[in-house]
Amino acid sequence: MLFNSIDFAIFLPTIFILYWFVTNKNLKLQNLLILISSYIFYGWWDWRFLSLIIFSTIIDYLIGVSLSKQENQTKRKMLLWTSILVNLGFLGFFKYYNFFLDNFITAFSFFGTEINTNSLNIILPVGISFYTFQTLSYSIDIYKRKLEPTKDFIAFSAFVSFFPQLVAGPIERANNLLPQFNKKRIFDNKKAIDGLHLILWGLFKKIVIADSCAIYVNEIFSKYETMNSLTLTLGAIYFAFQIYCDFSGYSDIAIGTSKLFGIDLMRNFNFPYFARSIAEFWRRWHISLSTWFRDYLYIPIGGSHGSKWNQIRNVFIIFIVSGFWHGANWTFIVWGALNALYFLPILLTKKNRKNLDTVAQGKHLPTVKEFFQMLFTFGLTVFAWIFFRADSVLIAVKYITNIFSFNFEKGLQYLLIKRYAPELLILILLFIILEWNSREKEHPFFGKWIYFKISLTILALITLGVYSNVTDFIYFQF
Repeated sequence: MLFNSIDFAIFLPTIFILYWFVTNKNLKLQNLLILISSYIFYGWWDWRFLSLIIFSTIIDYLIGVSLSKQENQTKRKMLLWTSILVNLGFLGFFKYYNFFLDNFITAFSFFGTEINTNSLNIILPVGISFYTFQTLSYSIDIYKRKLEPTKDFIAFSAFVSFFPQLVAGPIERANNLLPQFNKKRIFDNKKAIDGLHLILWGLFKKIVIADSCAIYVNEIFSKYETMNSLTLTLGAIYFAFQIYCDFSGYSDIAIGTSKLFGIDLMRNFNFPYFARSIAEFWRRWHISLSTWFRDYLYIPIGGSHGSKWNQIRNVFIIFIVSGFWHGANWTFIVWGALNALYFLPILLTKKNRKNLDTVAQGKHLPTVKEFFQMLFTFGLTVFAWIFFRADSVLIAVKYITNIFSFNFEKGLQYLLIKRYAPELLILILLFIILEWNSREKEHPFFGKWIYFKISLTILALITLGVYSNVTDFIYFQF
């Protein structure tokens, strides 16, 4: 079920009414309602894959309980590895089977050996990368004795499958989300209103900005060979705003929807395009995934400690694995490696912990130095996004080569594409200004002129959103 669909517009208020007016006096009934609603929400896409999430839930619940009772270290490791192998086994099969098979065949054919092996027509279960990491962190934390397992199976199942963040995050930690299913929730009018504001802002980012940019991104990337340098550059910039507004829009809707049910999720985006370095960008982009990899992979393999070689190795491991998590394509691996190259000079010069504050905090404008730092970081990010968006590494290289051909004939070719082309540039500029003025807040609907902002947002959704088709969120494919 899509957040930006009529189905969800009916589903959400129905569950909200049942939650607060029918089951509100019984915590277990509330959790059961969340669980059933989450399975309906997920099964709306393809009910067959409900078995995967149910099986994963049962396995990790039983392993969590067993780990709490087991003192023998060897047996505890066996239990942990059972959780890791089951979860990553499902993820590896559904997401990476054909990738490894195709590359295996290609490698042998390079040496003159032909192998006839058919790829399987495997459908990727939506959200598998997200809930797999969520359940894995639960087992790992119990193994490390950082968390006590729950014995309430319904509460644990609700934690795993909580529908607002089930298919595209944020990837929640058990120590934050799970306790919220074990205590009584009381309706908070202020929190609910804030949640509605976040939902509205998320819909604006998705429908008005992301889906509008997608029209041009799809056209430019599909016809990149006929486009000039300026048009290709704009195509890459449009994709940067498309993926940001699409994914952060989903996170806003998820966090806002959770607030309606009295549940708080972690922040997933913190105005990343105002970052002054790549290190700061990754502290602000997809925070739940970045911190997951930091805590469960980067730090365990040594992090930024040890020799320079070990530090370099660890940086490449974390970024390449992060890239591969996004998809079974060499484009994502190159995208990850490119970000590792960006990050290395900052790490080696020990500047990775700089810029921990908000840029131009308490000021209207950044300094000249901060402005060019943000511009440079944004430029590096946009360049890397080309590999993320392209269908293959070869296409990405050709796209970049055409950008640097410095061909400016025919002007802005993207203007020939149907729909409000000039207005989109103005819209993005206004969006940047609005985000800049809101960078010290969670979202723009705080402070003065709140109702004016809401009215403009609703007007934009009505006047511009009607041109958009109902589209999936980009991160559903990951």
